[in-house]
Amino acid sequence: MFQKILIANRGEIACRVIRSAKKLGIATVAVYSDADANAQHVKLADEAIYIGESPAAQSYLQGERIIQAALDTGAQAIHPGYGFLSENDQFALACQQNNITFIGPPVAAILAMGLKATSKTLMEKAGVPLTPGYHGTNQDINFLKQQADAIGYPVLIKASAGGGGKGMRLVERSEDFLSSLSSCKSEAKSSFGNDEVLIERYVINPRHIEVQVFGDTHGNYVHLFERDCSVQRRHQKVLEEAPAPLVSQDKLDAMRQAAIDAARAVDYVGAGTVEFIVEQDGTAYFMEMNTRLQVEHPVTEMITGVDLVEWQLRVAFGEPLPKQQDQLCIHGHAIEARVYAEEPEKGFLPAIGQISYLHYPEQNQFVRVDSGIVEGDEISTYYDPMIAKLIVWGENREAALVQMHHALGQFHVEGLGNNIAFLDRIIRCDSFKQAQLDTNLIQREDAFLFPTTHSIAPQLVITAALTELLSRFSQNKTANNPVWQTESLWRININSSYCLKLMQDEQLVQVRFTAENDEFIAEYLGSKYRIAGEILSRNSIQIKIDGKQDKFAFSRNHQGVTLFKDSQSYKFNYLSQKFSTDDTQSTEANLKAPMPGVITQVLVALNEQVKKDDVLMTLEAMKMEYAIRAPHDGMISSWYFQVGDQVKAGDELVEFQLLEDVA
Repeated sequence: MFQKILIANRGEIACRVIRSAKKLGIATVAVYSDADANAQHVKLADEAIYIGESPAAQSYLQGERIIQAALDTGAQAIHPGYGFLSENDQFALACQQNNITFIGPPVAAILAMGLKATSKTLMEKAGVPLTPGYHGTNQDINFLKQQADAIGYPVLIKASAGGGGKGMRLVERSEDFLSSLSSCKSEAKSSFGNDEVLIERYVINPRHIEVQVFGDTHGNYVHLFERDCSVQRRHQKVLEEAPAPLVSQDKLDAMRQAAIDAARAVDYVGAGTVEFIVEQDGTAYFMEMNTRLQVEHPVTEMITGVDLVEWQLRVAFGEPLPKQQDQLCIHGHAIEARVYAEEPEKGFLPAIGQISYLHYPEQNQFVRVDSGIVEGDEISTYYDPMIAKLIVWGENREAALVQMHHALGQFHVEGLGNNIAFLDRIIRCDSFKQAQLDTNLIQREDAFLFPTTHSIAPQLVITAALTELLSRFSQNKTANNPVWQTESLWRININSSYCLKLMQDEQLVQVRFTAENDEFIAEYLGSKYRIAGEILSRNSIQIKIDGKQDKFAFSRNHQGVTLFKDSQSYKFNYLSQKFSTDDTQSTEANLKAPMPGVITQVLVALNEQVKKDDVLMTLEAMKMEYAIRAPHDGMISSWYFQVGDQVKAGDELVEFQLLEDVA
């Protein structure tokens, strides 16, 4: 076995690889950028090498520096994780040329599967079913339109070198094809340096199912069953589960065999994932093969008991697969949720900043957390904003759903926006509970997933006020005139009154605490409640309201206090926070960069009149594109950035005049 490996990645996958390597007695070398100098993967590894500045292009994508780090430290192999250089054939070739083992497939397999059009030609020859479409090399725009018209609408235009939803357009009418093609090619060229596209029939209400495959250098191939990854937003996965529910056995068998055939067709070695677009009746069409480990691989590990990273290491060293097909079986059901620093209610806009409080669910045989983030870390614009992967297991799908709901309720993040409450709503929505899965699930369940009313129960307001009151007292027990004295489930010992004011969702809330007849009373919105409670720990409070006892997790910082309950978080700010409903400020905010990023489009001209909600510019950051829209009807008097310019959060992008102000 290898004595030392280098991990050419960061964050949770680097930590994940380090754990398996240590289990096998393999020393590990981490690489890091400026932003990751104090990251967890750096601390966990036996050695760490600095490779460059924070932007990935100046660090984690610098293949020569990474190979030099491996040579300098005596690492015999490089594990690329996923993303960055994991599917880069030139990096894999450079490893080979420097006598370093690339823990991944052969260069020829990466090349064969790297371009969608090329891979589909190979799969067609291997008998793997394909979505009806055009996968050839003729890129004449009129020819492509003829192909689309012949296929029949709707069609999907896809970048041949694409991935992650980039370079993809849905076209529903023939007259929209050429404009969509131009936009798709432009994005593909910008994202991948290659503007070639393919055209496919768009499958209505498709499922996205992928099969985990493994090959070794001895000619052995196995599948480790499938994962359903249908729940997506903007073509990026949100929830994954294994095995795929409600698919007939014959359809699953056909899909699994097709995945093996695909791997065998390119002499694949190592871990790979064959992805399929699947009709609602279970008919599957080959989409692409990811020649690396997938983000969602833990659900496969949970149902098979296999350590896929260990298998990668063993196969890369030349050992045969640890198990043959008849030795692999499914045990139970697993679900993975990707916990992101983002704001679902704002179009999944990434959230940037420091995590002031972080509490992970307790890990056991039912619950697993893969992360490279700890309390105090910052989510930056340089890398993907994923905080952690939460993986649960149950004896069946229903049991796994119960585990996920409970685990999300124990997952607390404060300091920036996150999608925990949104994830919990997904697993509780009818479509997901009933396994009515397709890539449009989030849009279909929009009303449930994005509720418009956010009324807050009086008990929550009282609990927040009590939490703040108790916390202040515990920090200042020597105050001259304390309002109360504490005992177990504290009670008032003097007749007194105290009013505490907080801001919740930009609304003033106030609770008055008084002592009446040896009871402690909270008065809110004209109603009175008998209460008692105590701080149990740094982040836990127990409270009894009118005889009903409950526990809440909480966090406090300079902004206010946050309660956590049943996957929801409730933020109560101090009055020192400034809240404004001034429409002028709102208008100005709409024309400022919401986050650091790069200008990708400028869609208006000087002195051009625009309508409310017209897109003026687009900004890209952290795999997302954000549209800067006109807040009102008006005119563009100037703009301050061009396509390709870097902007900082808060930079004014456009000077905008209301129509009534235009002379």
